[in-house]
Amino acid sequence: MVARLQEDRERPTCPACGFIHYLDPKVAVAVILGNEDGVLLGKRIVDPGAGGWSFPAGYVNRGEVLEEAAVREVLEELALQVRLTGLVGVYSARGEAVVLIVYGGKIEAGEPTPDGHEVSEVRRFPVNRLPDDLAFPRDRRVLADWKAKSADW
Repeated sequence: MVARLQEDRERPTCPACGFIHYLDPKVAVAVILGNEDGVLLGKRIVDPGAGGWSFPAGYVNRGEVLEEAAVREVLEELALQVRLTGLVGVYSARGEAVVLIVYGGKIEAGEPTPDGHEVSEVRRFPVNRLPDDLAFPRDRRVLADWKAKSADW
């Protein structure tokens, strides 16, 4: 494969047959678990965002339904069974390979317990006193969008 200008972009291309390898974005889902006491955040152990606080999130598996992936990620990371309450938003940025789809959610069963593989600690933060060390630059915007929409749910 060599980089060639294809369709106004450099793309990996086979010099022998002309096959173009399209580097498609990766889809991730997240769930904001919030109430009048604040939002539940986990301290990430792994990159991206290791050491920062964020809501439960992860990649969607091929063939998996988005909402099922979101519920699965919360169960895996925080040992909570949740019900999704609505779509917060869809987020992408120029140059980033990940498209993030964020839902609001309510805890149906379980106690927040970090999995120890991706999350080391779980804590509820008041929305107006979020930690300085959020894992991703977009997290404050996502939380502001959730706060604006959560009254409707």
